[in-house]
Amino acid sequence: MESSTKELGLYIAYGAILTMAVIPIYSGSLSTIKTMKRPSNAPKLKKSEENPLEDSDDEDEPTIESLSSGDAYLFPIIGSIVLFGLYLAFRYLDKEYINYVMTLYISITGCMAITKTFLMMAKAIMPMSILKHVAKYKVTLSKRTKNISHISFTVIHGYLLLASILLTVYYSYTKNWIASNIFGLSLSINAIQLISLDSFRTGIILLTGLFFYDIFWVFYTPVMVSVATNFDAPIKLLWPRDIIEFIMNKAGEGRFTMLGLGDIVIPGIFVALCLRFDRHMSWKRNPTGSFRSTHFPKPYFKANLTAYILGLALTMTVMHFFKAAQPALLYLSPACILSALMTAAIRGELKDLFAYTSEDEDDEKKKKEGKQSKTTEVIIEEEEEVVITTTTTITESNNNEEIELEEEGEEDSETKEDTKKVTGSKKNTTSSRKRKNKKSK
Repeated sequence: MESSTKELGLYIAYGAILTMAVIPIYSGSLSTIKTMKRPSNAPKLKKSEENPLEDSDDEDEPTIESLSSGDAYLFPIIGSIVLFGLYLAFRYLDKEYINYVMTLYISITGCMAITKTFLMMAKAIMPMSILKHVAKYKVTLSKRTKNISHISFTVIHGYLLLASILLTVYYSYTKNWIASNIFGLSLSINAIQLISLDSFRTGIILLTGLFFYDIFWVFYTPVMVSVATNFDAPIKLLWPRDIIEFIMNKAGEGRFTMLGLGDIVIPGIFVALCLRFDRHMSWKRNPTGSFRSTHFPKPYFKANLTAYILGLALTMTVMHFFKAAQPALLYLSPACILSALMTAAIRGELKDLFAYTSEDEDDEKKKKEGKQSKTTEVIIEEEEEVVITTTTTITESNNNEEIELEEEGEEDSETKEDTKKVTGSKKNTTSSRKRKNKKSK
């Protein structure tokens, strides 16, 4: 009976971890629609529809920076250096002081992340009938007549910030696993919103590199598992392996099932890229309605999110049967990459998939126009050098013959003097011919 209870508790733990992993990916991906540059043919948001809880008054503010292919190549290398550095620190230094410093740092960043997450929830839950009565304040930092920056806030922002500070203090003193999960979920949502891939090529490079990174540090070294178990900070999601016993015995400590935030954020930014590609393709086919709307066909997003769920479920299944920690990206990276490629192949959009980039289309046009203008300038300069030569054209009239000298381009001083001499001689010849004609008449 006891073993069956533990087995049930373990299945509940797997389901809870899987659910908590999907929540930040889904919500974070939807939030990235707001970071997309509004196309020139998309209507702006009407003033009457603006939400006072929005951080910005202008939906066309610069978008977030994107990871490039070069960044994707360096990501596993930098991650390895940081991971091994933490491993050495835990091995040779006092673990208590390391956790104290890291907890302080992550608590400060986590407090801001929790505030943003609470704000996102307030936007989704609170109706506009209430929000329209909320006053919005704006503080602007300016130098002379130029505005440097500004910040907008309401009373609701203040309440949410206060709640985040209280939760941060509670977690710092108690290290409660539920509070730790709130921090982890908030950090994951904000990371998926802030980290953006510029193309599918970059995403494939990143997932492939971290595929080998995870295999090496989990299977061939004790580094990953050691850091994950010793690092007492909200960088992982936790759930008791037997929640029933945990509640009944009111245990302060127990064995937990855990999932690192990297196994959520890294695949999550790829899933978010698929959603933005869905928005790009749907607007390309049917550019109507609000560009910020989330109601559009999402074949790539649904396929990728489903692949992530199946990949994480497979990870837990293998871990359950082999009773050993598993590198989640070993299963998640191929699942995400193959699902995107297979969806594109089935829909006949492989070319569009690899051609898509998060860079603004207007910026690309400007770059192309800049290159063309530079080429044109060179051609004009070369043409001007050719046109500098002096040419003469002879025209015949019914009454008399006239010789006209046409000068094109710019000439140097010597050429101008020669031209004047030639022009003078030509005019003299013409006038002498006219006199002869008059005399003959």
